[in-house]
Amino acid sequence: MRYDLNSAREFAIRVCVAAGASMAVAISLAEATIDAECSGRTSVGFAHLPDYLEGFLCGRISGTEEPALFYPTPTIIQADAKGGIAQLAFDNAFEELQTRASTYGVTVLSLKNSYTAGELGYYVRRLAHKGLVAIATSNGPALMTAGQSKEAVYGTNPLAFAAPVDNRAPLVLDQASSATAFVNIRKAAERGEMIPEGWAIDGRGQSTNDSREALKGALLAFGGSRGANIALMVEILAAGMTGANWSLDAPSFDEGRTSPGVGLFIVALDPQLLSPGFSTRLASQVERLSSKGIYIPGGSYIKDEIDVPSTLVATLEGYCFK
Repeated sequence: MRYDLNSAREFAIRVCVAAGASMAVAISLAEATIDAECSGRTSVGFAHLPDYLEGFLCGRISGTEEPALFYPTPTIIQADAKGGIAQLAFDNAFEELQTRASTYGVTVLSLKNSYTAGELGYYVRRLAHKGLVAIATSNGPALMTAGQSKEAVYGTNPLAFAAPVDNRAPLVLDQASSATAFVNIRKAAERGEMIPEGWAIDGRGQSTNDSREALKGALLAFGGSRGANIALMVEILAAGMTGANWSLDAPSFDEGRTSPGVGLFIVALDPQLLSPGFSTRLASQVERLSSKGIYIPGGSYIKDEIDVPSTLVATLEGYCFK
C-alpha cells in the first residue's frame, strides 16, 4: 500500500498509541520509522515496528516513561531512557546537543537503559542536517559470535557516521559489525530462504546456509577479526562508556518482559570550527570521488511517498484490536 508521508506518520502513531505508547513516544518512534523508510532502510522502518509494538504490550519497552537528562559538564549529556525508546531520549536532548556542539565544538550524548536503537543512521543524519559531523554507536542483546567462540557475545553493534554536504543530502554511513543484520536472517527464515556462506553459524557452531538453523546459532562478524574488533570498540563505547548493559547481559529484544537496557553513544562535532567551509569542500570531494565511480552513501532520499506491504499493514492494524 502506498502512503504519503503524513498518512504514514499518522498510521505509525496510531498503532503505537494502540499498543500502549504515550503520544510523545509514538511521535518519536513514528518519525524514526518514516525516516528509515525514506532513506531506503526498510528493514528497520515499518518492518521493525512490530518489535516495538510487541515490546509495549509485553512490557519490554516502557511506553510512558519520560527519559531523564543530566549535564555533568558543558560538553557531555547523559540520558537514562528508563526502559523506554532511544528515539525519545535523543529527541529530548537534540536541541542541547546541537547548541552545545556548535558552542564548544564537540558534545557527547551518552544514553543507557533503552530498547535497541533502530536505524542508527537516523541519529547522525539528523545532526548532519544541522551542519554537524556525527558518529554513533549502539549495542544490543548478544547475537554475534567472534574469534573462536561458538556463542553469541556481541550485538550486531552498528557504527554510523554522517557529515553535511553542500547542496546535497548528508553523507551517511550506517553498517553493522556483523556480516548482515539480524532482521535479514529472520526475514529469510520466515520465507524459508537460504543465506550466503559467512553470515552465521548454527546451534552447533558450524557454518550454515540454512536461515532457520542460523536463528538457533549466531551471526558472524564481517571481515573476520577486523569486524570483531569494531564490534568490541562499539561495545566499549555504547555499553562501557554509557553504563548500559553489556550485550552478554542484555535481555532479548523480542522475548520476555525485561528491557534490553542497552546503550547509544553519540559524538557531535561542529566542522566549521575546525575547517571553515567544510561542507563546500566536502561537496567538491564527493563530486570528484563520484566521477571516479565511487559510491557515496546517503545521497538518495525519498520525499513524497512510501510503500508498505499490505500483509505488514494488516499486521500493524491488528495491534489496534489487541
